[in-house]
Amino acid sequence: HCFSIGTRCLSSLSSSSILNPNSSENAGRTGGIMPSPIAQMPQKIDINPPKGTRDFPPEDMRLRSWLFQNFREVSHLFGFEEVDFPVLESEALFIRKAGEEIRDQLYCFEDRGNRRVALRPELTPSLARLVLQKGKSASLPLKWFAIGQCWRYERMTRGRRREHYQWNMDIIGVPEVMAEAELISAIVTFFKRLGITEADVGFKVSSRKVLQEVLRCYNLPEELFGRVCIVIDKLEKIPLDEIKKELKSIGMSDEAIEELLEVLSIKSLTKLEEKLGTSGQVVCELKQLFALAEKFGYSKWIQFDASIVRGLAYYTGIVFEGFDRKGKLRAICGGGRYDRLLSTFGGDDVPACGFGFGDAVIMELLKEKSLLPELGLEVNNIICSLDPELQGAAALVASTLRGKGQSVDLVLESKPMKWVFKRAARINAQRLILIGKSEWERSTVAVKILSTGEQYEVKLDELD
Repeated sequence: HCFSIGTRCLSSLSSSSILNPNSSENAGRTGGIMPSPIAQMPQKIDINPPKGTRDFPPEDMRLRSWLFQNFREVSHLFGFEEVDFPVLESEALFIRKAGEEIRDQLYCFEDRGNRRVALRPELTPSLARLVLQKGKSASLPLKWFAIGQCWRYERMTRGRRREHYQWNMDIIGVPEVMAEAELISAIVTFFKRLGITEADVGFKVSSRKVLQEVLRCYNLPEELFGRVCIVIDKLEKIPLDEIKKELKSIGMSDEAIEELLEVLSIKSLTKLEEKLGTSGQVVCELKQLFALAEKFGYSKWIQFDASIVRGLAYYTGIVFEGFDRKGKLRAICGGGRYDRLLSTFGGDDVPACGFGFGDAVIMELLKEKSLLPELGLEVNNIICSLDPELQGAAALVASTLRGKGQSVDLVLESKPMKWVFKRAARINAQRLILIGKSEWERSTVAVKILSTGEQYEVKLDELD
């Protein structure tokens, strides 16, 4: 039977009158659907996602897909392969050294098999696990990247949530500073693609070995080094007196604390060289990185800052952090060298470095710079049958076009043409294809190019 819409049936309309909604045949036509009786509703649930998490409706999902596509394209430009890991991992994977902030931020629980598990707070330990699993079958160097969701129960601020997506690029098996230089180059390439310049964003670079040099002078035990790094990572986040108090509680003398803070205030390699001497490995590595930055073409993006240590215990050498130059946002990204991470999990140490780049802060920066693209839905065709008996024909045309790589929005129920035209405008359809009875008998369909208003009939086998 024919579904009645307003005062007319779609089957009684010609395709010519449909394609011209302002024609006299269409004048005075209205459409409407009778509402169905309202069923008794159960008690309402909270329709908001859990605190610190997000929904991604279509308009937000388009932006997320756009961002991830840029992550992937840059990674492929640098010859990296994509990997992924379970969101749920063994809790032991993330519990490394006492005092590390991440221990207190885990979403962790005991599963029904009495195993301690956690939602991953970062990706690098999972990567290390996979490298160990692959063993000698993995041909070094490995150049892997991943885009995954991470979970941390922490205080929320601008650009910081309890779940976020993170882009990681890691190089396994290269001990030279060239690896760090390549990784920073990848991030700079990403920024440039999005329209972000060195005037917007910079990188603070240092080395964990700077701290090691200072602490060695004061005979601080090696096992306390990670705890010192975690405290120093709080610089500019908590008052200086609190920093000193925490360092003292670790076991550092007042003299050592003052010397350490003096070194951490150094902002140039020249002054670092004066303080530590020219023979040390740390100065040599940093000078090499800055020389490579010249060759890669991003020397204006980076600066030395001895206070950068990163908060994760596994870093061993050069570390870096991306920041917005206006200072309104938290770190955009960060990374460094972690040559001893694999032995933490019982394997042999392999030189490695990498970075993590979250999706939240970069989106805040892009909004502020008005660099987010307008990404509306775009569809090649919208197809509508003028008679319910022709719905199968419309499905055939839709399947034919989809088989040729064309996107098709098929109108799945009888609707007034006013609704169809509004739908076509909302989804930015390029063409409207109508399946009418007389046209179908001639093995043709009616086509309207929506941007120009041009309309014509075309044979089915010639429809592209």
